[in-house]
Amino acid sequence: MSADHAADETGPQAGSLFELVLLVPEAAVEPVGEALDALDALSTSVEDADAMTEAEQALFGEPGMPPPKEGWQRSRVVALFGTEAAAHEAAVLLQAQDFFEGCVVHGVRAVAEQDWVRLTQSQFDPVEITPSFWIVPSWHEPPAQAVQVIRLDPGLAFGTGTHPTTRMCLRWTARHAPVGPRVLDYGCGSGILAIGAAKHGATTVLAVDIDPAAVEATRLNAEANHVQLVAGLPDAAVGEHDLVLANILATPLKVLAPLLCAHVRSGGHLVLAGILARQADELKAAYAPWLALEVSDEEDGWILMTARKS
Repeated sequence: MSADHAADETGPQAGSLFELVLLVPEAAVEPVGEALDALDALSTSVEDADAMTEAEQALFGEPGMPPPKEGWQRSRVVALFGTEAAAHEAAVLLQAQDFFEGCVVHGVRAVAEQDWVRLTQSQFDPVEITPSFWIVPSWHEPPAQAVQVIRLDPGLAFGTGTHPTTRMCLRWTARHAPVGPRVLDYGCGSGILAIGAAKHGATTVLAVDIDPAAVEATRLNAEANHVQLVAGLPDAAVGEHDLVLANILATPLKVLAPLLCAHVRSGGHLVLAGILARQADELKAAYAPWLALEVSDEEDGWILMTARKS
């Protein structure tokens, strides 16, 4: 931290945050965002400036994938700074850049101080998987009817039980308990599926992910939930398993078809998620040489596909 920044933070406005609000045409959203990052903005958000009007536009793509465009025809860009001076300085520097042509500075405003931890926590309640199986943040007491509980805090992991694909996988596991002794969670993220399997009868659980941060998150979450598992990178996935879980997305699931099927033992189950309802037929075709996939659950446009190796 520079001396200037330290001096700013000890002034009368110490502890406050300030928003720089901009109106930015679509073509300038990306360079403005990169410039704000270089100017040490604490965060940057982009939204449709015409939201809730007849001019509102829908930007969408496959869930989990990047949107097709960086912004809307008229985007409202809000950058957060630690001091008012830094926000004003950023506005002056941006206006001097060629790429800022067509952009408008709406101003700088103070952000009301709040208990951000308490505010964030208030947005997350326990998540019901089945009436007796719940995902519960650490600051909540488990519901009285909860027999099995996974403790997981939103924001500290990759996958916290709030997404339909995660809920469907966990629901399948709970409804088929006790699952077989050997389970593989391929693309484990937070390890929530592996932990769920361990709590429903699995004794040898292997969780793998291409992201080392996910591997570490899985280990920490397993410790917090008092379950034993082995977490590692994908090359650690060896052998056949009674249950293979993979909650990724349709495209990588198709590529991984021969690999995932090879890890399912005779009589074992394959459970796949991260699939949109319209993608069912292409997944069935991709796995047909090895297993006959069927849709076994659906929620909010997402499906769960399962198969059993005969």
